[in-house]
Amino acid sequence: MEDVLILVDAIGRISEILPRDHPRFAEIKAQAERQGNLTELQEGQFLLPGLVDLHIHAPQWPQLGKALDAPLEVWLQRYTFPLESRYADLSFAREVYSALVETLLANGTTTAVYFATIHLEASLALAEICLAKGQRAFVGKVAMDDARQCPDFYRDASASTAVNETRAFIQSVRDRAGEEDPLVHPIITPRFIPSCTDALLEGLGKLAEETGCLVQTHCSASDWESNFVQERFGATDTAVLSQFGLLRENTILAHSNFVTDEDLALIRQKGAAIAHCPLSNFYFANAVFPLRAALDKCVRVGLGSDISAGHSPSVLDGCRHALLASRARHSGIDPHLPPEERGLAGSTISVAEAFWLATVGGGEALGLPIGKFAPGFKFDALVMDLNAHGSNINWLPDLDTIEDVFQKLVLNATRSNIVMTWVNGAVVARSSAAQMRDDQAKQ
Repeated sequence: MEDVLILVDAIGRISEILPRDHPRFAEIKAQAERQGNLTELQEGQFLLPGLVDLHIHAPQWPQLGKALDAPLEVWLQRYTFPLESRYADLSFAREVYSALVETLLANGTTTAVYFATIHLEASLALAEICLAKGQRAFVGKVAMDDARQCPDFYRDASASTAVNETRAFIQSVRDRAGEEDPLVHPIITPRFIPSCTDALLEGLGKLAEETGCLVQTHCSASDWESNFVQERFGATDTAVLSQFGLLRENTILAHSNFVTDEDLALIRQKGAAIAHCPLSNFYFANAVFPLRAALDKCVRVGLGSDISAGHSPSVLDGCRHALLASRARHSGIDPHLPPEERGLAGSTISVAEAFWLATVGGGEALGLPIGKFAPGFKFDALVMDLNAHGSNINWLPDLDTIEDVFQKLVLNATRSNIVMTWVNGAVVARSSAAQMRDDQAKQ
């Protein structure tokens, strides 16, 4: 859209989008300018919908970029669980979570879906920080009680303790965020099936039914994890989650690399969604998620950074990794095979589809009106500046069409190009250059 006015109402929703030839265009623009409510893009600036990250391990932020040479089960036991156990220290939790939320907003993540830890107070602190900093979020207190897979120093005391604390967490978040169109939501979070006893899975399924709360967990994430579930239950992760009442409308299933066609059909039937985490899948899954197949079967899919198994906090990087993963699946990897045997033809996605996953795809996964500019949708937006200091984008107006600019933004933009982030119609992050310009204008 070019030369349009996007009108945002008092609760942060887009009420109208007016083209330049609308009879009241000039009048409404002049009125907004008089009232100090007009934001105009400058030459070289473009507006994009806010980015949705469906899978983040908030406590793993200090671990970003570390220890990714270990197998998943070793990575969890040697590095991740010891780090997450530190969040019993509330001051440590607040320090880490504040830095994380600020960084994600600066990178354009306007909606985040978080795993926290087993600690009730620290998990509430994450929800409070998201509220204070203006990020739309789903925050989950992690539930994990199986002594055979969870270390003594980091697990819930029992299934009943985990369920009761999750119930208390849900109510506490709702009390803080309010019942009317809240910015921050609680989400029920069994870590994954291997970490949970049958009693815990059953209790959380009943709690989801009782509270109407969304659910998130890992699903068919690796060979080890998928095999573990098959040996324990004789069924896939998807089928087991469904049996326990945890596969529901808008349940977020992280990874899902080893889903079968029957699993995809069940996920679609239940209205659940998949958080595709292409970067961390390269490290821990030993496989490439069948994204094209899922999309063709009309399964809801969005993107997840999977901090810290994914070493980038940028959802735009997630778009790039999703494109690469789809091409790897399409083309194959073994040069000793003939081309026709090397990959799975028809597996690629386009740049537009990758960006759709990062925006409206994530919104549909969560059942929220976010991710695109249309009346009734929340005004979550990024001001992207091609001329920003440190930009990696080479922009030549006489050579680049608007479609070219879009592809360059998706494939080349970095944090330096994001000069302003809006959530729910409010500015929640500004680059230092943008802040300096604002300060100079006030003087």
